[in-house]
Amino acid sequence: MRPVIGISTYRETASWGTWRVPAALVPQTYADGVALAGGVPVLLPPAGDSVDTAADAVAAIAALVLSGGADVDPARYGEAVLPTTVTRPDRDAWELALLHAALATGLPVLAICRGMQLLNVAVGGTLYQHLPDVVGTDAHQPTDGVFGSTMARVAADSRIGRILGDRVTVHCHHHQAVRTLGDGLAAVAFAADGTIEAVEHTGPAFVLGVQWHPERDAADQRLFQALIRAAAERAAAGGPDA
Repeated sequence: MRPVIGISTYRETASWGTWRVPAALVPQTYADGVALAGGVPVLLPPAGDSVDTAADAVAAIAALVLSGGADVDPARYGEAVLPTTVTRPDRDAWELALLHAALATGLPVLAICRGMQLLNVAVGGTLYQHLPDVVGTDAHQPTDGVFGSTMARVAADSRIGRILGDRVTVHCHHHQAVRTLGDGLAAVAFAADGTIEAVEHTGPAFVLGVQWHPERDAADQRLFQALIRAAAERAAAGGPDA
């Protein structure tokens, strides 16, 4: 049986047919990435911040993908909102509840772009609210609706390094980035300008965060395949905290 992989979703106003209404959605590439790697994608739309609801959702899935999207509310790491920051506090609350439930039970996690930033904030880290002010370029987010290309240097002895090798060219679209690392996280990949491109938890569980968008590259399913393997290994070992 293929593992069921939960994917967090956006809550945005969307249009289709004659409708323009609030919707729970995520780019199709996330679901495709999970399916191509051998998993069954299931969407997890924002559902408040109930610890019990999040725990029930996490109990029903074999792994969690935290998708990209709007900025994490800076209040979560003790800062005021800058004019360049666009937040979705309801989404923050739901995904943090999911993430804390996942971390507590050893559920495998792949956190993508905003997801990596949320992971960092969840364990006490901080973010740069507007990366161009730090690195002096818009290379990580060239323009609206366009992905940039970044070459990341990866620590060869890291979990991500063992999956991808020591260098990888990736799709990126972000104007925020990890500033100070949260507890238990290690930075394992960097762009040429010093931006942290990947983190992973130093504990035994499979908890990876990448600042780029692996779901955009249908020809390279290695991160999603690694997530599926981690889910299968956890199930074979007996489930929670295995």
